[in-house]
Amino acid sequence: MTTLSNHVPDPRLITTIAERRDGLLHRVNPWTKVGIGGALVIAVTVFDRFALLSGLYGAVLVVYGLGKLPFQRLAGWYTLPMLFIISVAGPLAFLEPGTPIGGALSTSQGELSVTWAGLVLFLELSFRSLTVVTFTLTASMTTEYSDIVYVVGRLLPRPLDQIALLTYRFTFVMLETLENLVKAAQSRGANFSEFWSNKRLYARIFGMTMLSAIEKSERLVKSMEARGYNGDITLYGDVSDPPAHELVVVLGSYAVVVGYATFVVYGVGL
Repeated sequence: MTTLSNHVPDPRLITTIAERRDGLLHRVNPWTKVGIGGALVIAVTVFDRFALLSGLYGAVLVVYGLGKLPFQRLAGWYTLPMLFIISVAGPLAFLEPGTPIGGALSTSQGELSVTWAGLVLFLELSFRSLTVVTFTLTASMTTEYSDIVYVVGRLLPRPLDQIALLTYRFTFVMLETLENLVKAAQSRGANFSEFWSNKRLYARIFGMTMLSAIEKSERLVKSMEARGYNGDITLYGDVSDPPAHELVVVLGSYAVVVGYATFVVYGVGL
């Protein structure tokens, strides 16, 4: 549903793009994406300079564009991570000492201001988070479901792999239930434009969604058991090893990140 997918990553749209498109990134080996993802997580952790973090985020955006993925959707999907970033990094921007931007605001507890150092800190934390979020969305929209299932089955121990796969599949049921409840409320004249004035309606919809999801999950388990479910829904397939040139890229990424951490951050050998 558009009202949901504008601000929440829609798994149906993500799966459709992954299954039906055939772009440059779709042909990249899934193991390569896993390797690059690990290098990115280490990089955003150890990189301590604004230029490096902003450049890393820009590079991920370029990769996202090479996959011909929807930038308009990406801007909306940033809503949830930005709420987290603002709630965590926002207060830190006011606590960082330095030169105030546009003066200080007088409060009962003293002067409150955002400094240039605080702004840089906020942007650095934003780049760290959005880099990982953007790459995760990129990998999800360029990897077929069968390949994701195979990789998850190889990486996660049992039963974590089964929990992850069942959660992914049941997400579609949850979305369908939520959409039906929202459409029913709208057909009866409900208005979702104001949250606080409709907080009771939101609470009722959320409660009904959970109750319906529990009921459907029980029916789903019984249906799966009747069809011979034995605790394993992994699709048997095969994801080949990455080609040599992709392996070089992955190893080179780790070499750069580990080298920077070793010689620049920790100053080993200097």
